[in-house]
Parts: sequence; C-alpha cells; structure tokens
Amino acid sequence: MIETFEEAVSWIHGRLRLGIKPGLERMEWMMERLGNPHLNINAVHIGGTNGKGSTLSFLRNILEEAGYTVGTFTSPYFEVFNERISVNGKPASEEDWTSLVNIIKPLADELEDHELGGPTEFEVITAMMFYYFGEVKQKDYVLIEVGLGGRFDSTNIVNPICTCITSIGLDHVNILGHSYEEIAFEKAGIIKAGIPLVFNVKHDGAREVILTQAEIMKAPVFELGEQFHAVHEKTDSEGELFTYNEYLHLKISMSGAHQVENASLAVAIAKLAEPELEDNIIRKGIEKAYWPGRFEKVGENPLVIMDGAHNPEGIDTMMQTIHEKYPEKYVHFIFAAVSDKDLTNMISKLDQHADQITFTSFDFPRAAKAESLYELSNHHNKQAVENADWMTELNQSEDALYMITGSLYFLSGIYKDVKRLLKAETKK
Repeated sequence: MIETFEEAVSWIHGRLRLGIKPGLERMEWMMERLGNPHLNINAVHIGGTNGKGSTLSFLRNILEEAGYTVGTFTSPYFEVFNERISVNGKPASEEDWTSLVNIIKPLADELEDHELGGPTEFEVITAMMFYYFGEVKQKDYVLIEVGLGGRFDSTNIVNPICTCITSIGLDHVNILGHSYEEIAFEKAGIIKAGIPLVFNVKHDGAREVILTQAEIMKAPVFELGEQFHAVHEKTDSEGELFTYNEYLHLKISMSGAHQVENASLAVAIAKLAEPELEDNIIRKGIEKAYWPGRFEKVGENPLVIMDGAHNPEGIDTMMQTIHEKYPEKYVHFIFAAVSDKDLTNMISKLDQHADQITFTSFDFPRAAKAESLYELSNHHNKQAVENADWMTELNQSEDALYMITGSLYFLSGIYKDVKRLLKAETKK
C-alpha cells in the first residue's frame, strides 16, 4: 500500500527502468481489468511532432470559456508532476494521485509475471488518467496529448470525438522512422473510423500519407488551408493577431506564426465539438490561453525567453519568431538536450543564428553532456558549462536576448529557479 504522494511518484518513476515499449496490449489488458473506463470519456486526441500542448491549451480555454469542465492529459510536466492530469488547468491533487497509484500498482505487479511484461512509466500514468476521467471524475471533455508517435502510443486505445495532427517533423527517428512519410504513417495511426480529423501538415509526402489513411478510415477531413483558413495579420510584443475563415478576428498571447496555426486548429476542433459556439466565447477563450516554455518571456530586463525547441523543426520555428520580434537583438542561446535527438542538425541551426552559445546539461538519464554538445558546434563564441553556473550570465547584458532552449525536460527542471532569479534581480 502506497501511503504518500512522494512514495507514489517514486514508484511511478521507478517504471522508467522499462524504457519505451510501443504497443497497446498492456493498456488493453489493464483497461479490461478496470472495466474499460477509457470508453466513458468524451475525448479529443491530439498528436503531432510539435504544437500538441499549445493546441490543447487553446482548445481547453475555449471550452472552459463556454462553461465546460475540461480534463487534460499532457507530458512532460513543466512545473509540478501532478499537472500531467489536470482539470480546468488545476493539477489533480496529491491525494488523487496516491489513490490512483494504489489502483494501478496491483495490475502492474501482476503484469510483471505476465507474458506481456510490466507496464512502462508512461503506460501506468496513462492508465491512471483513463481511470481518473472515466470513473473518478468524469468531465465534459478530456483533451489527450499523444506521448510518442500515435499508432502504438498508450493513449491510442481511446475512442475520441475528434482527432488532431498538428505537424510532422523528423523527431524520434530511431523509433518512428527516418523519413517524413514513415513518421506520418505512425502519427496517422490515431485516425479512427468515421471520426473527424483536423490537421496541419505542410510536407507534401507526409500530407499524402495522412490523407490516404483518413480515406481508408472514412474519416471526415478538416485541413488548415483547405476546409478552414487562417490569415496572420500582425505580430507584436503582446502576441499575434489573425483572422479565422475571413470573418473571425482573434488575438493570442502566445508568440509566433506557428501559434496562429495551432490556435486555428483549436478553433476548428471547438466548432466541430460545439457547432453553436458563439464567436465571442472563442475570442475570449483563445486570448487567455497560455502554455509554459513555448517562446515564453520570463524576464524583461534582461530579456529572457524560454522555448522548448527540441527538434530541428522546433529550432526553425523559434528562429523565425526571433527574427520577427527581435531582429536587432544580440542573441545568446543557452542550450541543453537529450542525447537521442538530431543534435548535429539542431546545433548547426543554432550556429547559423547565434551571437553566443552556452551549452549545458541537466539531471536526466538521457541528457547529453555539455562538452558533447560543444564539440558538435562550429560557432566562434561558445562555451560548455555542466551545471547551473550559466544562470549568473543572465544579468550581464541588458542588450541581449537570452534564449533558453532545447529539451522540455531541461526547461521544466530550471523553470522555477530562473523565474526566482530574475525576480530577485528585478528587486535590486
């Protein structure tokens, strides 16, 4: 019997020893033993390489503004572990998490001796989420973010009212495939028979894979640029202005043209879920949306921005936003990443745009060493710092843009410390 939240989290993290085990058999086994709670959920299933969390946040805020209670399942966590399972933005309580562990742990223990093998960390958390929203606290909507890929992701046992694919990029290539088309096929695995698909995929080959799978599944298709449209009107320090379907003028506080696209996906899903939704509800909800670590300004003087650009496409998008908003700034990147990413390509892109780069590392099993990242760079103004000493540099130049980027695990681990440091500097 798990008695405390700390014990519960320790047990969950202990499942990391099992790594990644794609497949749905263990999830189906656990759900059957629990009475199939996942079938009681009014879900939207959101996959894609980048943009999942932002799209989810936009959609959540629209539905909340309309008066609905909205559960969310996201990963990784950013500020507190509990936030992975939340209701209307409020993380599930420590007591709820502890209770959920005590429900799932006996099943996990039983699976250890089963031919299917023990469930992974992500599988047990997903099982907890399904039980929580299917049995403990049923909500009007549950927005579920895919963990990895789609076809064999633990979340893919859900029967959603709508699926969404936000983007396709070259990430997790050793698991999902080395081409856009191969990765698109895995992402397209979340498309369900007869269930509407909302998507935004620019790569021609990947797009064709998505459309082909949708046709096979007879899923109605709603594609950005085809069945619905968004025109980016203006960017400023407060966010972005855009027009949806030529009549609905919207403002978002999250920065970047890519966030206009993510917001448009959310509007399209909301209109599918709630056809009578008033435009003013959409307008108010979408402006409130916030997602930490996505081109988030955490300091003004000096200017410090955190952005979880953890793959080449993410780096490109970040660079575009920097050039749009801060074209004259001296840009100092602070970068850390996990070792199984396309580091050569990512660092090459940083080299092309940086005035200065600090490579660092963080406490995570797959984190790349600072020196390893340093060796991959050809930049003339670079350094490697293995610990958090780089934080002392954040107040050295008021003319610089300090861009803290790379792994979301890196950002989440330093988020509170950076904000605390900058708040202290402001008071001086």
